[in-house]
Amino acid sequence: MSELVIYGSYGYTGSLVAETAVERGLDPILVGRDAEKVTDQADELGVRARVASLDTVADRIGDAHTVLNCAGPFSETAEPMVDACLEVGANYLDITGEIQVFERLKRRSDEAEEASVTLLPGVGFDVVPTDCLAAHLAERLPEATHLALGFDTSGSLSTGTLKTAIEGLGEGGAIREDGRLHQVPSGWKTREIDFGRGWRTAVTIPWGDVSTAYTTTGIPNVEVYSTFPESTRRTMKLQRYLAPLLDTKRAKRLLKRLADRYAENPSAEERADATVYVWGEATAEDGERVVSRLRTPHAYALTAETAVLCTEKTLDDDAPTGYQTPASAFGADLILEVPGVERTDEDVRAEDGDIRAENE
Repeated sequence: MSELVIYGSYGYTGSLVAETAVERGLDPILVGRDAEKVTDQADELGVRARVASLDTVADRIGDAHTVLNCAGPFSETAEPMVDACLEVGANYLDITGEIQVFERLKRRSDEAEEASVTLLPGVGFDVVPTDCLAAHLAERLPEATHLALGFDTSGSLSTGTLKTAIEGLGEGGAIREDGRLHQVPSGWKTREIDFGRGWRTAVTIPWGDVSTAYTTTGIPNVEVYSTFPESTRRTMKLQRYLAPLLDTKRAKRLLKRLADRYAENPSAEERADATVYVWGEATAEDGERVVSRLRTPHAYALTAETAVLCTEKTLDDDAPTGYQTPASAFGADLILEVPGVERTDEDVRAEDGDIRAENE
């Protein structure tokens, strides 16, 4: 019997994904390293549990059709889990947003093709809404040479997300330029963007779309933006000078311990009340420009929905084999299948511009 395995199901986001999967009628096998946590969770949800580390997981997923990896940082877990999936012939999905994870898994596409396996990272908020918006913009303006994406949200980060962010401290930002990845300083460029609720100040961030949007659309220049308070933007610039200190194992261990001790996961009330505004702009060499926007539920609520939706489609053998992005696998309208998501399009005159766009 072909099975769905959810690895790392008892973390904050993994728990939301597992609960959503069960609510949607799936019967996942929950797998994790901590025997007590994974069995308690499985008993509560009425599903099966298995105990395995990354070193032993291939022995525990031999009957798997699809594995959904929710255990970050994915820089540490993705490739060992892909190794296991290729060994047993299971499809691999995860909820990463880490650029280098996307890049490394993309290089394994031929392996996956030979094994008739799908490699589909990034099926959460990173990067389903932005990837689908990128694909939609490319359809609207096929001759586009530049793509900018961004989102405006509020609320706290989960402990797991915070620890993944800590893992990337000291690395600065990233953009795609002329088809190549380029490192840029943290908080490299600032723009005023109308995400759909008025103009907001946003700065470049090293979001997964710097990798995936290029794969999905072929547009060679990609930047991703997010809104932050002024104090956070100042801190991002300060990271440029603290990078040598932050990019050490000792500093990251300390910051992760602090995250474990003091960070609080978003509450159910916060997830229910929040709205995320996603924006995208495609521009051609002649100055023609198109803008599209999404409104979505809270980022973690959306992750649970999109991860399970992509998993269902993969279980139905709807996903092409080899390395895929969410939109390359399932199309630009995938995100519209999620309840509560709305998309709007805007035609923009070439002379219209943002109030401010500058490198800092």
